Amino acid sequence: MSDANVVRADVQVDGRRISYLTVEQDGPLVLLLHGTWWSRVWQPVLGGLADAGLRPVAVDFPGMGRSDGELDPQSAAVPALSGWVGEFADALGITGPVGVAGHDIGGGVAQHLAVRGPLEVDRLALVNAVMYDSWPVPGVARYRDPAVVAATTPEDLLASRREAVTTALGDAATDELIDDYLEPWSDPRVCRSWMAMAAAADARYTTGLVPALEQSPMPRLLVWGEDDGFQKVEFAERFAAQMPRTNLIRIPQAGHLPMENAPARVAAALAEFFTAA
Repeated sequence: MSDANVVRADVQVDGRRISYLTVEQDGPLVLLLHGTWWSRVWQPVLGGLADAGLRPVAVDFPGMGRSDGELDPQSAAVPALSGWVGEFADALGITGPVGVAGHDIGGGVAQHLAVRGPLEVDRLALVNAVMYDSWPVPGVARYRDPAVVAATTPEDLLASRREAVTTALGDAATDELIDDYLEPWSDPRVCRSWMAMAAAADARYTTGLVPALEQSPMPRLLVWGEDDGFQKVEFAERFAAQMPRTNLIRIPQAGHLPMENAPARVAAALAEFFTAA
């Protein structure tokens, strides 16, 4: 399916316009959660998921991407974002069990949803996601210092984000694609929301989920760019060895955004997982 079938839509959540990418068709819904980027990370695989008969929905958290609102360190914490996802699902009229995929910090939110709700999740996929004590990485952790946040201008943050996305894209990086990823950071409100997410980054939110994840019979899939310098594949290997019903698919010559480096392979892996009986 062509990217032309991918549309951007919006819904009101708590009086705010919340933006999401989707392919408007019937089928089992798969909710796709971003982390320190925005819904754009999922765009390369949405068509492939739709071709498999799924209805993909990649949402922008409040204050991120194209959504209204603004995050603060309280609302940007993993438990708070998980609760907000429940509100978003209610606004879309989502009922019954859903599949959830998370990238980066969105993977922390996805793990929380899987074992603590408020959504009923029947399948969990993690793509180069935070887990255990793999996070926050130094480039994010520095924003936990209020003095750093106070001294950071939008121009400073944009330069930092440009360096980060260039690294994350690896061989897929072009000036056009980098600019596309960075477009929301022209809004100071998005910059503040991003720094709030960074300030709220705390490995306790994932290490505390480990016992419940070990006990859960839920099927799980890990899709991992092997060359990721932010979320290293060794964490995925540990997770796959420790957690029941977990399969790891390694994507060679791909970094933190394997959806851009190998979109067909990532889409096929996710589609097979979410359509399995």
